[in-house]
Parts: sequence; C-alpha cells; structure tokens
Amino acid sequence: MRTVLISGAGIAGPTLAYWLKAAGYAPTLVERASALRRGGYVIDFWGLGYDIAERMGLLPAIENAGYRAREMRIVDDHGRRIAGFGTDVLDDLTGGRYVTLARSDLSRLLYGTVRDGVETIFDEEIVGLEQQPEWVDVQLRRGGSRRFDLVVGADGLHSQVRSLAFGSIGTFERNLGYGVAAFETRGYRRRDENVYLMHNRPGRMIGRFALCNDRTLFLFVFRGDAGGPAAKAQLRDLYRDARWECPDILNELERTDDLYCDRVSQIRMDGWSRGRVVLIGDAAFCVSLVAGQGSALAMISAYVLAGELARADGRHEQAFSAYETRLRSYIGAKQRGAERFAAAFAPRTSWGLWFRNQVVKAFSFPGAARLAIGRDLADKLDLPTYRWSGHKEIGV
Repeated sequence: MRTVLISGAGIAGPTLAYWLKAAGYAPTLVERASALRRGGYVIDFWGLGYDIAERMGLLPAIENAGYRAREMRIVDDHGRRIAGFGTDVLDDLTGGRYVTLARSDLSRLLYGTVRDGVETIFDEEIVGLEQQPEWVDVQLRRGGSRRFDLVVGADGLHSQVRSLAFGSIGTFERNLGYGVAAFETRGYRRRDENVYLMHNRPGRMIGRFALCNDRTLFLFVFRGDAGGPAAKAQLRDLYRDARWECPDILNELERTDDLYCDRVSQIRMDGWSRGRVVLIGDAAFCVSLVAGQGSALAMISAYVLAGELARADGRHEQAFSAYETRLRSYIGAKQRGAERFAAAFAPRTSWGLWFRNQVVKAFSFPGAARLAIGRDLADKLDLPTYRWSGHKEIGV
C-alpha cells in the first residue's frame, strides 16, 4: 500500500487523508500543535467546499455547529447602523447552501472522519526532506527518520514543507498590505445574536460576532504588518483613538491568552509539486485570510489531488500535473477576487469608507449584490467524478 505523509491537521490535511483512504492509500498526518487548534475566527462556508463536505457526510454536523447569521451591519461611533445587508442576499447567491461556523469546528469535524483510521502524530514537525527515486526520507523533529512514497504540504501560509522543498516564504509570498487579528472572550455584555457588526476608521476595522455558550469573537483587520510578540501592544496603539466599543474590546484583549495574529498574504507559485512532494491549500496558493473561501479551497484541492492519484493509479507525476492543470486558472481567479475583498474590509481613506458603505447599501436592491460580488462567490469549476476503492464513484 502506498504511503503518504501529510503535514498539517487543519482543513486540507484531514480532507486529503479521508479521500486518500478512499483511494486505497495509507496516509499519516503530522501536526506541529499538541492538539487540534481551538478558537481563532469564523468562516463563511459555501460553494464546492460545501459540496465536498456533503459527500463526506458532514453537512448535518456542520449545520449543527454553525450559525445562520441574518445580517451584516456597519455601525458608526455610537453603534448606529449606517449600512449593511441581510444574508438572504447570500442565500440567494449560493442557493441556500451557506453557513457561518468556527474554522476550528470545521477542522474538528473533518478530523473526526479519519481519527480512528489514520495515524496522526501531534506535537511533531518535519525538519528535513531527502527525495530518492522511489521514496522520500523524512526527518521528524522528535520521531527520527521515516520513509514515505509521497509527502504533502497541507500546513498553511507558513508551510514548513514548502520551505524545505521549494524555498523560503519570501520567494512566493505576496503581502496584500494588511494585518489581521482575532480572539474570543466569554461574558462580553453586548450581544447581537446572528448579526455580524463592523466598525471602521480609515485603514482599520473591528468586528464582533456573538457565539454560543456566552462567547464573543472579535476580528481586527488593519493596514500594515502584523504578528510577533508585541501583537497586543500593536493593536492597542492602532485602535487607541477608535470609538464605538473599542475601549471595552481592548480591555477584553488584555485578558486573552489566545490571540491569533498574522499578515494578510497570498502565495503564488509557478508549480505546486517537486518530485514526490506536493502542496495543497494555503501552502500552495493561499488566497488570503480575508477572502472568505480559504477553507473551501483547501478542501477542493485535497479532493482533486486524491482523485487524480486514484485516477493515475499511483503515477504521481501524472497525478500532480493533472491536479494542477485542473485547478490553476480557477485558483488564479479566486486570488484576484481576494484582493478586492481585502480592500473592502479596511478602506484606506474616509472617502473609501464612504464609497464602500454606498456599495453595501445598494445590496438591498434586487440584482445589485449579484453584480457586485456574485462573480467572486461563484465557483466556475465542476468537481470531477473519481472512482475510489470498491468501485464507488463520487462526483457530479
């Protein structure tokens, strides 16, 4: 049985492990964290990723874990609504196949499909790769050397596999000029159930969304870089003069021990494979965190890679080429659309904020939302039909 080492147990990794098992492979997951990650941020989940989740039998669980947000509301310094739209617009654009949920919940559900049948090594990472004609020698930080037929980098924007096999992140990263931060708190006194609230100053956005069990998620998007040990101080400095609920939110920030912070970047590569090593999801083509479809694209790439390996009967060069050929133009279009999304979150100027708000207000008119964002939401790709082990076909 062919063996595949998958680095990353977030979204792409477990999805790939599931479909590789269906194709008759023996996948192993390795994850740097000591356990599945919790908290973080919420995602809007729709399109082909939603379809793949349905094929994996996960839709009931996803719907149960998710939220049906009814409004996106932009507020002024005093919390008064100045623009927004109801999510019936998104339901119309996606045919009702749309849900908001925590990324960590989606990861947990995906991992649950392989937990009992796939070797998973937590608190471990790949520190060396040496490709041979028939296999890859992998050096693990704690587990020593192991041999696999193929290695897959499903380890995100800061992929270790990409660094080892292709080169440093600086070679491929395109910084979009924004930073992002997110954290959860419990017991925040203001709650607007199933409403995503957003407040802006030029070049800065802060959002609030009420979660279950008395939890609240806060999201920051801002012009400039992000991350590092001084992230809290950076956010305090950026938002010190902001109004609305920002003073209270910054007080909550001081109490959190689980702050996610990173720059908003894309990964653009001429090729997603090298020898017996291949990349999927953000490791290969990160569209950026604010694009709204990173998790779905990670699942799509995992499904297609596994399917092409099944179709090629293990001829990895053929499978890798077909995987990239099938997805390259589709991913390129998503990356171009993501640049527009980033600018809409935190326009640089007061005029830019005013213009963005007018566009959002227009969403209430029939057809306006479809014209403004329909092309970015649409998935212009047909998922292939693949024959898996046991002669079972899954596909359109």
